[in-house]
Amino acid sequence: MKIALIGYGRMGHAIERAALGRGHEITAIVDPASGDGNLGWDQPGLKDAEVAIEFSVPTAAAGNYKRLMELGIPVVSGTTGWLDSLEDVKKLIAEKNGTLFWTSNFSLGVNLFFAINKYAARLMASVPGVYTPSMKEIHHIHKLDHPSGTARSLAEDIVERTPGVDGWTEDAEAGKDKLYIAHEREGEMPGTHIITWESEVDTITLEHRAHSRDGFALGAVVAAEWIGQGEVKGFVEMESFMRHLVTDGKLLDVL
Repeated sequence: MKIALIGYGRMGHAIERAALGRGHEITAIVDPASGDGNLGWDQPGLKDAEVAIEFSVPTAAAGNYKRLMELGIPVVSGTTGWLDSLEDVKKLIAEKNGTLFWTSNFSLGVNLFFAINKYAARLMASVPGVYTPSMKEIHHIHKLDHPSGTARSLAEDIVERTPGVDGWTEDAEAGKDKLYIAHEREGEMPGTHIITWESEVDTITLEHRAHSRDGFALGAVVAAEWIGQGEVKGFVEMESFMRHLVTDGKLLDVL
């Protein structure tokens, strides 16, 4: 496939390695924030791209989607912190008959963790009032938004399935009717998410710890391989992709 990279930070470099390793071609790298005049939107190779993979910053994401939709290029994006513009982006996708595959986390392991989290929350709901959930997420110092998009997704799945919990908060003193999410930013940590269920007599902990960005990069490239076929349109989320991998028996091949 011919792939354009939008954003060329740590994730952009990891995605480039993963894409080249799977036999793809990078036709353009766009990273205006770098200050390099050769990394702008006027690169001739951009129009040749069959799909774009976008990992930029929250303030640039929606504008990047608009540019790519106008070029008719389907987009795979893992940028978080822009969802206040979601409805406008969805309208744009419909107007352009475009494709945006967005998720807060492309790691296949994290998405298996999402499934485990949902199942655990349903089990805890069978003993209402016994366990109190909380969460901590740890990321590198360059991550601007908090809590992470992954933490928000995990939290929403817990809230939806937990009687007596009606939302999440970053206020540790908010009370048991809110799921508390703590965040830490340290070093170059690629991402850790810890879910704790606490009772008076014991503690149950679920944890996903990424060892590098390579898992996120691989997931994004495999998603681009799917989206780039042109058979999927509209606003696409990870659940549809995981269903595709599992139903078609491709998940084990990827892992």
